[in-house]
Amino acid sequence: MHPPHLRHSALDLQGIVHGFFGREGGVSEGVYQTLNAGPGSSDEPGAVRENRARIARAMGLGGEEELVSLYQVHGSDAVLLSGPFAERPRADAMVTDRPGLGLCILTADCGPVLLADPDAGVIGAAHAGWRGAAAGVLESTLLAMERIGARISRTRAVLGPCIAQENYEVGHDFRIDLLRHSPWAEGMFRTGPKGKPHFDLKAYIEARLQAAGVADVAVMAEDTYGEAGRYHSHRRNTHLGLPDYGRNAAVIAIGTESE
Repeated sequence: MHPPHLRHSALDLQGIVHGFFGREGGVSEGVYQTLNAGPGSSDEPGAVRENRARIARAMGLGGEEELVSLYQVHGSDAVLLSGPFAERPRADAMVTDRPGLGLCILTADCGPVLLADPDAGVIGAAHAGWRGAAAGVLESTLLAMERIGARISRTRAVLGPCIAQENYEVGHDFRIDLLRHSPWAEGMFRTGPKGKPHFDLKAYIEARLQAAGVADVAVMAEDTYGEAGRYHSHRRNTHLGLPDYGRNAAVIAIGTESE
């Protein structure tokens, strides 16, 4: 039985498979239960491998080795992949035109963005926290997709489950830093009940994708912080005083002809 996952109609495209996985359907225990896809966590490595193998099978991939993830650093670099790699590149986005390669973004409140130009047979995946999004990770992903034949005007993008504005309380310095990058984002802050700003990460990512010229941008409503039974959340576990947190997975792949 495959782990439960969400799909979005914007990416239900011929030859493309995708899924947004939360914390259900795996074998991990404790703070990681049960589907933790993060090899960078302190979870038992064998449990993470089994969880990732389950995700790979759900996506119709050959095995866990075809599910590729990055060493994410909240930057703007996008890498072109032609196959699995022995060591995870330090980057926050990846693109490919190779069938059977599952691009797997890991998040625990940041925004997972999956992209596809089905006409060109090109896909991309980006890890977009506020720092990466402000630094241009989404634009870097689109440019990398263009280099192998995609057109931004044909590309579809879906922002998967991430933290919602009501739970994204930030400091006043955060607001100053973000507006230094993006002065047009003033309206994406509102004052919360404790007098601190709350940031709308979903709206910010959506606006950057639209400004870049993406043909179809969809935003999923799920809130990783607020839905404790369904999603891992770094911020929620920090508030609870827990030592670590699991990682949600967002996956996109070009199907193989044999499927």
